Amino acid sequence: MRFYDEYILPHMINLACSTRPTRKQRAKIVPQASGEVLEIGFGSGLNIPYYDTTRVQKIWGLEPSAGMRKKARPAVDASALDIEFIDLPGEEIPLDDDSVDTVLVTYSLCTIPDAVAALEGMRRVLRPGGQLLYCEHGKAPDENVHRWQERLNPAWRRFAGGCNMHRDIPALLEAGGFSIKSDERMYIPGAKVLCYNYWGSAVAAD
Repeated sequence: MRFYDEYILPHMINLACSTRPTRKQRAKIVPQASGEVLEIGFGSGLNIPYYDTTRVQKIWGLEPSAGMRKKARPAVDASALDIEFIDLPGEEIPLDDDSVDTVLVTYSLCTIPDAVAALEGMRRVLRPGGQLLYCEHGKAPDENVHRWQERLNPAWRRFAGGCNMHRDIPALLEAGGFSIKSDERMYIPGAKVLCYNYWGSAVAAD
C-alpha cells in the first residue's frame, strides 16, 4: 500500500482534481484569498495559478503526502508566490494561534479522517476577522443520488485514498466552529455521486 499511496495515488488524485469543471470551481474561490494563507491539502499545487499575487503575502501549504509534495515541487519552484510546505507531524496544525488571514481548503475535507477536529485547528490559526474559503464535493441533495453515494462510498474510500463521496460540508463547517457567510451549491459536469459541489466562505463563529 505504501507504493500505491506514494507513487500511484498522487497521479490519480491529480488527474481527478484537475478536470476542466474542477478548475472552473477553483477559479471562483482561490482568488479571494489574501494576506498570509494556509492552504489545507496543498496537493500537487493545482491552486497556484488562481492566487492573486497582489493580494497574497505568504502561503503555507499543508500537505501530509510526500508523494504529493514531490509532485508539487516544480509548480512551487516556478511560481512567484512565497510558498512554504508544512507537514502534519501531530494532531495539530504546526502554526501559532491567530497566525493566518485566510484558510483555503479545496477538495480536501472529503479525505481528512477527523474533519471536525481539523476544522477546529483551522479556526485556531485563523486571525480575528479572517476567513475560511472552501470548495468541496459532498452529499448530494437528491435522495436517489445520495443512496448511491452511501452504497459506493466504502469501496471508493479504499480505492481513492480515504476520500468520502457523501460528507455534509456545511454541517462539518458548523461543527468545526465556523459560521457560513456565503454558500453556493450545484452539480458540476461528471458522475453525480462525485460532482455535487459546495463553495463559499466562512468565519469563526462567535
